[in-house]
Amino acid sequence: MEQRGVKVYSEIGKLKTVLLHKPGREIENLTPSYLENLLFDDIPYLKIAREEHDKFAEVFKMNGIEVLYLENLVTDSIKDLNIKEQFVEDILLKSNLVDNKIKEELKKYLLNMLPKEMIDVIMAGVRKEDILLKESKSEYPFLLEPMPNLYFTRDPFACIGSGVSLNSMRKVARRRETLFGKYIFKYHPWFKDTNVSIYYDMDNPSCIEGGDQLVLSKEVLAIGCSERTDKEAVLKLASNIFKSGETFEKILLFNIPKIRAFMHLDTVFTMVDYDKFTIHPEIEDTLKVIEISYDKANKNVITKECEESLESVLSRALKTEVTLIRCGGGDKIAAGREQWNDGSNTLAISPGKVITYDRNYVTNELLDKHNIEVYAIKSSELSRGRGGPRCMSMPFVREDI
Repeated sequence: MEQRGVKVYSEIGKLKTVLLHKPGREIENLTPSYLENLLFDDIPYLKIAREEHDKFAEVFKMNGIEVLYLENLVTDSIKDLNIKEQFVEDILLKSNLVDNKIKEELKKYLLNMLPKEMIDVIMAGVRKEDILLKESKSEYPFLLEPMPNLYFTRDPFACIGSGVSLNSMRKVARRRETLFGKYIFKYHPWFKDTNVSIYYDMDNPSCIEGGDQLVLSKEVLAIGCSERTDKEAVLKLASNIFKSGETFEKILLFNIPKIRAFMHLDTVFTMVDYDKFTIHPEIEDTLKVIEISYDKANKNVITKECEESLESVLSRALKTEVTLIRCGGGDKIAAGREQWNDGSNTLAISPGKVITYDRNYVTNELLDKHNIEVYAIKSSELSRGRGGPRCMSMPFVREDI
């Protein structure tokens, strides 16, 4: 099997390879009683969500972009019996199981399956009746919790330059997800011998998530300090990247409000062209930007708070005059409504060509007026997970710009 690496040096370079996860049975293990615990506000209708996701994938394919699926890559990574067993051990460890009897029964149950079936079951979750375990006295229906957030492939790990950040997720419900990325880059035939650099380790106590990690250019990253990402994690990641010899010279730390509506940086700010960004206007008044650089002589990370406007910070960093396209066109009601359905969460598949949700029509019309080509996909069910097209995709390879 061919050797591959990752190559992501911008948010807008022509996309060549992308990773997705089509919503599966894990969505049907959502119930009103456990929505908050599993980080959902509503229950998508799986049949329509899958149809919408297929249309999402079709946009990539019609633009000549290779689409990979998370479950297939993980399956190919654990075909060796020893690796498969270690993977199950790691999944159960990250599931915080306290009852050793349940843990052992789950282990036997999972290891008795073929790799693809086992991965599908781990993603969907295991109910008590699945293995007829009478010893469990709890009313909670799951022995192994479902992973309904998996279709947001952006967050558990992030491709940055020629390396990967294996992210330490904030919420317990999502911490196991990063293991999929860990096993892909360590054991998949495409990557295991390519020495893909690991810039951040999932066992680090400071949290960081992929929705907060943006690659603006070969020299500049933007990382959000948000509800899900700690400043300490950003500084650790910055230090590791600077020391790696990568081309990145500057990281812009965006300090955004720590609330669910602004969960990650990419829910309020994305790049759509060489000189254009979408932004949710509500963050502008409170936004603080810190510039992080590296003193090679003394091997120190340097931080400096930026006093100028966001346009000025971005224009200086990217060496071009920048335009901010405000979600909802400056209308407070439209901005609030479309922000709830990720109006600012665009995915560029090439400079000036983006995928958005069709329901955010005010922002989409504004993008069109700024000469941005918009592929607006159906989103009645996918949007219920509170994540947009960028959230649902992890680029592996982009062309240089």
